[in-house]
Amino acid sequence: MIIENENVELDDSLLQRVNASFQFLKEFSKNKVIYGVNTGFGPMAQFKINDSDTHQLQYNLIRSHSSGIGNALPADEVKACMLARLNVLSLGHSGVHDSVVNLLKELINRDITPLIFEHGGVGASGDLVQLAHLALVLIGEGEVFYNDERRSTKDVFTELGLEPIKVEIREGLALMNGTSVMSGIGIVNAYKVNQLTDISIKLSCAINELVQAYDDHFSESLNATKKHLGQQKVAEKMRAYLSDSQLIRKREDHLYTSFEEQDKVFKEKVQEYYSLRCVPQILGPVLDTLEYTENVLENEINSANDNPIINVEDQHVYHGGNFHGDYISLEMDKLKIVVTKLTMLAERQLNYLLNSKINEIFPPFVNLGKLGFNFGMQGVQFTATSTTAESQMLSNPMYVHSIPNNNDNQDIVSMGTNAAVICRKVIENAFEVLSIELITIVQAIEYLGFQDRISSSTKELYDEIRKIIPAFSDDMVMYPYLQKVKEYLMKTEALHQ
Repeated sequence: MIIENENVELDDSLLQRVNASFQFLKEFSKNKVIYGVNTGFGPMAQFKINDSDTHQLQYNLIRSHSSGIGNALPADEVKACMLARLNVLSLGHSGVHDSVVNLLKELINRDITPLIFEHGGVGASGDLVQLAHLALVLIGEGEVFYNDERRSTKDVFTELGLEPIKVEIREGLALMNGTSVMSGIGIVNAYKVNQLTDISIKLSCAINELVQAYDDHFSESLNATKKHLGQQKVAEKMRAYLSDSQLIRKREDHLYTSFEEQDKVFKEKVQEYYSLRCVPQILGPVLDTLEYTENVLENEINSANDNPIINVEDQHVYHGGNFHGDYISLEMDKLKIVVTKLTMLAERQLNYLLNSKINEIFPPFVNLGKLGFNFGMQGVQFTATSTTAESQMLSNPMYVHSIPNNNDNQDIVSMGTNAAVICRKVIENAFEVLSIELITIVQAIEYLGFQDRISSSTKELYDEIRKIIPAFSDDMVMYPYLQKVKEYLMKTEALHQ
């Protein structure tokens, strides 16, 4: 997956499917009780709505639930949410008028981003509150971001000649009942974790080069003896990244040669610390979890996840709970846990580089200046440690934090959107810690003078970071460089396979 601003087109078969669903529901709902068409919502579903009020009912639902608060969701997450909702409505199980999917397409293609807030949804009857803000824009109300400005939807529509939808049978409920916000955020999260995993593998390889580690801990023979695919894939990537390194050693060339009987302390280090030696075993579960999460996300965005479900083939309307976000909630919790572990690995690798008593290679804090007078990377370690600690705290699951609400109609909920938003925060924290680790690695390469002996993979990282931050021995203000390196890493295309 590559996040790009490509246009979306709707083919004729899709529009025919949507129209068939709409026409069927319009006829089928006559003289029948259909939830959300001619009834109230949630615990108010026992109240019959007059035929003359059914359209206004949908407007009431949208307006009353546009009640989010807090930070606005980033534009890439909102666009992912819109694409997910467009796909769900296009399956033909929602009974919406085709004007809904056509206008959604226009908003996506014209980079009009609805104002959707982080806080509001409990993720059970779908992302009700967040999706209400999307629906609000489709009826020409609320606010949007356009050309990097927060503006009135009405003004932007007037400027661009766009017409809001006219609500028909159940457009409000069909737009709001679903998991598209948590799924959209989840998709962006998964893409970023792809980046993080690859970066973490590369940085782990670089540190193994700096200490001139042996190659058996990432060898095919060793890792094939453990049957986890993630571990084997991480080891394979390490072998690929280190294939042209002049620093990685073979055990048979050193420790498997003969030693004198009187040798009681070996000069050669027999094994590295776990943060260097156990990379396949630590990042393997990250990769396995990520791949499973991607599969769940793909299934969710290609599923009908609203209620009720319109089935034209069966000529029936089914009431159920496809809007429940437990699948996404659990995956976002799992994803943030493994990202936190990845971050903890980076923090421990950083500590290894900075602690001269442990590595016995570098000066304290990889200080290229005067010891005692200059500080090297001492200051930024505090940032890495505190950020890692925050992620550890945030790794508590949302999946089991159900709080009944909606007059106990929603008596067990997923909190899926909260899980996705917190997962995003943990991911951002990981980029920050990896940025600090990467700068430290580059300084360590500088200290050893290994620029011509490192692998081409590590050399590429070294060259790119040196364009951002020079080799330094004198103390300098670090925060602008941290931000630039973080931005560089977040723009790096994931090589996940």
